Parts: sequence; C-alpha cells; structure tokens
Amino acid sequence: MNAFDYILSKQLQWAHRNNITIVRSSGSTGRQVYTQKLDDNLFEPLLPDVRSDFIQGDGRELAGNPCKMQAVHSSSVLSVNIFQYWKRIDQIPAIAAACGFCNRSNNASQDINFEVKFPITSEFQYSPNIDVVIRNSPKFRYRVFAIECKFSEAYSSRKASGIDPRYIELKNLWADIPNLYKFARTISPVDRKFDHLSPAQLLKHILGLKEKFGRNKFRLLYLWYDTIGLESAKHRREIKEFVEITKADGIYFHAMSYQELIIKLSNNYRDIHRDYIDYITERYL
Repeated sequence: MNAFDYILSKQLQWAHRNNITIVRSSGSTGRQVYTQKLDDNLFEPLLPDVRSDFIQGDGRELAGNPCKMQAVHSSSVLSVNIFQYWKRIDQIPAIAAACGFCNRSNNASQDINFEVKFPITSEFQYSPNIDVVIRNSPKFRYRVFAIECKFSEAYSSRKASGIDPRYIELKNLWADIPNLYKFARTISPVDRKFDHLSPAQLLKHILGLKEKFGRNKFRLLYLWYDTIGLESAKHRREIKEFVEITKADGIYFHAMSYQELIIKLSNNYRDIHRDYIDYITERYL
C-alpha cells in the first residue's frame, strides 16, 4: 500500500468507527471520501474568524458541496483540528511551544490565523497562502511563527511544480539568502529532484515572510504527516536537505511530523485537555 492510500484508508476507518456517513464528491461518480457535513470532519465547528480566514484564502476550501474541507484526508481540516482548539481557549503559547518555536514559559504568542498571505512583490498577482500563522507580541524577537502543513498531498501522484523563473530574475529578493538562491535556480522552472517536499512553495513562503518582517524576525515550521515505507523515508531525506540549506542562510526553519507533535501534546496535556487529546490521538496516530 502506498502512502496516500494508507492515509486515506486510515481516515475512512476512523469515520467508520465513529459512525460518520461518507459521501461521494459528485453524485454517484465521484470518490467516496467526503463527510456528509463539514462539522463531522472537525473536532469543533469553525470559529467565525477561522471560517472568514478560509473564505478569504485562495484555496476555495469552503466552496462547493461537498467542499474540499469535507474530505477526510483534508490537510486544512487536520490543521484546524490541531490548532483551532488552542485559539478558542486562548492558550496559544502552549501549541507554539509544542511546535518547537519557543519554551513553555514564553507567553508572547497572541493569536492564530489560517491561510495568511504575505505578498512578495507587486509583480505577482497572487501571494502564497501560509496554512497557519501564530502572531506574537510586537515586542517579541519573532513577529510570527509560520507553519506549512502537509497531510496526504505530499504523497499524491501530482508532482510539485518548480519555481517560476520570474522569481529568479528578481535578484534583489535573494540578496541576503545566497544559498537558497543557488538552490532555487536548480528547481526553476522544473523541479526534477524532489518527489514529496515542495521546496518552491517553501521558498515563496520564506520570501514573503522576509519581505514583511525581515530575515531574522520569523520562524517557519514544516509540519508533515509521517507514514510507513519508502515514500516517507524519502520525504524525510528531502526535508533534511532543505533544512540544511536554510540553516546556511540563517533562516529559522525546522520540521516536525504531526505524530511527533501529537505525542508531545498528549504527554504534556492529556489530563487537562482530555477530549481534544483523545480526538487527535484516536484519529491521527
């Protein structure tokens, strides 16, 4: 079984165990991987401002019936199920620390938003959407903690695209990150090297964050779902290679699997946040 099918089957089994009705994407012909109602796919219903974040994002996650977020293997739903809870109970420093951004005594983190855009340059019509952004106090060293979240899409058959040559031509964007610029040129216009990681997307996130806050005022996390087999092992090697390149340019970038994060949350908070911990462990571990 390949990694994509493993994730999908695991999520369908979760739905079956919890008596959640699964429907097709379109009548009798679409793939039967969608919950009948959006709330069936969520630990808690979307908060009004979280819903607004997704409506304003470019991914059209809430458009259609069923919408993308009704898919049991939705990356957006996974990110909401992990992060929205801490926003609702106003304990955002706890999840920031669990993600490895800071220690547990740090109280700088103030809010969580989804599908956040940080424009790179006016030359591009669209800005990349960062899945989750933890906003910190203006007095804190890092203005934001940004998180790129991956679930099943890292193992899909669709190959990630390379970086548009127009980014390479704008050399001023790369002046203080020469190693990343050198790397970017190797995946422009086509990425022939990486099968699971999407470095072009991460590079654009770094450029947008750097343009907004400066090179040393943000931290970026790649949060990914681990599986069994060779695909996951290659994914891990690709992540490690990219981490080393960012390190050479002094960019604060690190990676963590969802499983590592969930285990850490469970170890630290099971007694206090039992319903939440039971949900994420039963569904995603």
